[in-house]
Amino acid sequence: MIVAAFEGWNDAGEAASSAIDFLADAWDAEPFASIDPEEFYDFTVTRPHAVVGEDGERRVEWPANEFAVVRPPGAPDIVLLRGVEPQMRWRTFCDQVTGTAEQIGARLVLTLGSLLAEVPHTRPTSVFGTAYDPVVIEALHLEPSRYEGPTGIVGVLHHECRARHLNSASLWAAVPSYVGSAPSPKASLALVRRLCDMLHTTVDAQDLETASIVYERQISDLVAEDDQTVGYVEHLEEQHDAERAADGSVDLVAEVERFLREQ
Repeated sequence: MIVAAFEGWNDAGEAASSAIDFLADAWDAEPFASIDPEEFYDFTVTRPHAVVGEDGERRVEWPANEFAVVRPPGAPDIVLLRGVEPQMRWRTFCDQVTGTAEQIGARLVLTLGSLLAEVPHTRPTSVFGTAYDPVVIEALHLEPSRYEGPTGIVGVLHHECRARHLNSASLWAAVPSYVGSAPSPKASLALVRRLCDMLHTTVDAQDLETASIVYERQISDLVAEDDQTVGYVEHLEEQHDAERAADGSVDLVAEVERFLREQ
């Protein structure tokens, strides 16, 4: 199984990429391969960074797409792909990802994403899962993907997976639209928990849980400074609670489609 997340279009609040980073640290990831960035990025848009290491040596860090293996307790080995959405040659880029999936015999390619949605920060973060194949949908309790419109590297990757007859699915976490620029550990935590449930495994998420509590308190303090925003959040809370009371869930399908079309 490959679990992938990419910085950029599909990573509101840095929730998806941060979830991969957290799992890599928690499960002692062992990198084993990377994708050469040379032909996939416009370096005037996604610029490399010059850094000085602890040894005093200066080096250049390029946009990285790295594969690493992790061994969750009680679950099969997983390959994590932590990357950056490229600007060029998306089909060639996805060929490298799907080619790696075939080489390691991955039974599923699962992408993590996060989107801006009309949801309150004071309620549990909703996670919405989609897939194309009916067997995958039934096995993982997901929803069929019927989205039409602009797409990112995640959408193209799933298309290429279908072309190669690779099972694939996607998990999306909802980030409040009124604080979309702030990193959201709460959304990252929701993705981590949903993934662990799917894998029937566990991870010590105490650090993410603490960061989520701090995040919610900080956003509440900011919201309290503006009466109009207070009213807006209260409206979102009422809407969320009404949906929960009606059928026990919050429908994010429309939010996913709106987010993708507006980006």
